[in-house]
Amino acid sequence: MEHYAVIDTNVLVSGILTRKNDAATVQVIKNIFLGKIIPVYSYAIMAEYHEVLKRKKFGFPEDLIEYVLSAIKKYGVFLNPKSLNVSLPDPKDLPFYETLLSNKSSTTYLITGNIKHFPEDPYIVTPRDFLNILNSKVAQKNSF
Repeated sequence: MEHYAVIDTNVLVSGILTRKNDAATVQVIKNIFLGKIIPVYSYAIMAEYHEVLKRKKFGFPEDLIEYVLSAIKKYGVFLNPKSLNVSLPDPKDLPFYETLLSNKSSTTYLITGNIKHFPEDPYIVTPRDFLNILNSKVAQKNSF
């Protein structure tokens, strides 16, 4: 079963910053590379990833940024989402929400550390919640 996810920038930043391999955000990134998560992205999302990850305050090496972003492009699905007439607490979150709602061909989740910035929706989840969903679906698959 394929697991599609729009990944909020805060998840990438946290996953790269933390040194704890068992952290949920680290596991989300790891699962992209393992092919267990198929990232869904748009031009606006990729532009935000580039802008935020290159901020001096994080000090991420350029080659690491390019490695992560190239994996998202390589293993992910590009969408050109429709604009929505929706107001969110943080307008920078709108491209993520629009992309989530545009991928109707499959079950797609939005993984974010800022649940409260989005409307209540069972497909908007924290990194830990998504890993629980991912693990429960793997367990279901293996039980047959």
